[in-house]
Amino acid sequence: MKALILVGGFGTRLRPLTLSVPKPLVDFANKPMILHQIEALKAIGVDEVVLAINYQPEVMLNFLKDFEAKLGIKITCSQETEPLGTAGPLALAREKLIDGSGEPFFVLNSDVISDYPLKEMVAFHKSHGGEASLMVTKVDEPSKYGVVIMEESTGQVERFVEKPKIFVGNKINAGIYLLNPSVLDRIELKPTSIEKEIFPKIAAEKKLYAMVLPGFWMDIGQPKDYITGLRLYLDSLRKKSSSKLASGSHIIGNVIVDETAKIGEGCLIGPDVAIGPGCIVEAGVRLSRCTVMRGVRIKKHACISSSIIGWHSTVGQWARVENMTILGEDVHVSDEIYSNGGVVLPHKEIKSSILKPEIVM
Repeated sequence: MKALILVGGFGTRLRPLTLSVPKPLVDFANKPMILHQIEALKAIGVDEVVLAINYQPEVMLNFLKDFEAKLGIKITCSQETEPLGTAGPLALAREKLIDGSGEPFFVLNSDVISDYPLKEMVAFHKSHGGEASLMVTKVDEPSKYGVVIMEESTGQVERFVEKPKIFVGNKINAGIYLLNPSVLDRIELKPTSIEKEIFPKIAAEKKLYAMVLPGFWMDIGQPKDYITGLRLYLDSLRKKSSSKLASGSHIIGNVIVDETAKIGEGCLIGPDVAIGPGCIVEAGVRLSRCTVMRGVRIKKHACISSSIIGWHSTVGQWARVENMTILGEDVHVSDEIYSNGGVVLPHKEIKSSILKPEIVM
């Protein structure tokens, strides 16, 4: 089987992290976002993944070369010269996706993190005999999304309602599809939306089916949702394989710590924290609801909550970092500094407090 991952654009919503690496390579729970998807695809027998990308393909490919060998899966890029929306890239990658076997292929949106019940999706797709399957997830606020109206018992999709003003349902497109090769005949090589142009046509022919995603789902393309996504992911990890989570008297709730990280005396860590490789957390540090990426040093008695600390940054002694502060790569926060929602671009030194959310160039 094959799969296409829609990598797409510049990841502007996750700046300053995406100023250092393409968005799919930003770490999430101690591994690049896209690797969560590639591993899930490999686990159900996908042997080739095509990345639909519109910039920096060499950075992506160089990085993923290591994983090709490790995972034993072929990874290639399909580069668009102009943005082609969410369906155009399928037409561009047509030759890579069609191998004459007639087997359906997966399409995933690279920002989505979930339990990836792909095996169940394959069974669902075979059982309904339609042309395309999509995953839907239930949300509390459907008005922000495109809502999928479906026949409950069979999953047959009737229609889509974009950002409904009145309640029509609470199931939204989860960005995970399984499509028969014939779907490619419906897509022209031009900027096209799969959600707004292709799926409604298939639904009109009663050949589109939706499966409700079991477990959690989050689009982690922006910082607030990234932090929420980490909580949901660690929660799911606790249910599935809690041996991967840290334990000890200094840990509260779900925490993941890379084995090469060092944690000092008297720290209190958790809930919902990821500490990456090579990090040094000195004595008496307090961490909650945050991600600390590779090579970060957090000095004595610092306190960090609801924030993302980018690669190789340092946070000074007695500093307090909170309220969706995001430090880009190689940012150095001096001792006793307070950051309230500061968004700091890479390679900066912060010598005075950031009292209200703002971007620091």
